[in-house]
Amino acid sequence: MRYVYPAILRLEGDKRYFVFFPDLQRGATQGDTLADAISMAEDSLCLALYDMEESGDIIPAPSKPRELEIKNEDMVTLVSVDTEDYRRYYDNKLVKKTLNIPSWLNKRAEEANINFSQTLQTALKHALRIAQ
Repeated sequence: MRYVYPAILRLEGDKRYFVFFPDLQRGATQGDTLADAISMAEDSLCLALYDMEESGDIIPAPSKPRELEIKNEDMVTLVSVDTEDYRRYYDNKLVKKTLNIPSWLNKRAEEANINFSQTLQTALKHALRIAQ
């Protein structure tokens, strides 16, 4: 699922940026540069939302950036993440499934050297409308 949340960046001292998401109780992070802080914010937000999805937690709607109350030196930016991409990359362990198909179909598929696992994955992605 794709999400876009506002993040508040606060310069701490001379160099370090502290980043937090006002709509979430988790996901705060920091970086030594602005680019580093935003990169860390993407990772942190994605992991927080992924954990919330996996736990069945209610994911709050994002605030409108202009409605956030910020201090004078704070900056607001939007951070976009895709938890499906995260899942594909990090949650990719194989799970054994048992299934039944007609004997004649099994024989034909074996004769054609069909990879059953790959075929099932492709079919499931197609049925779920997940991009290959």
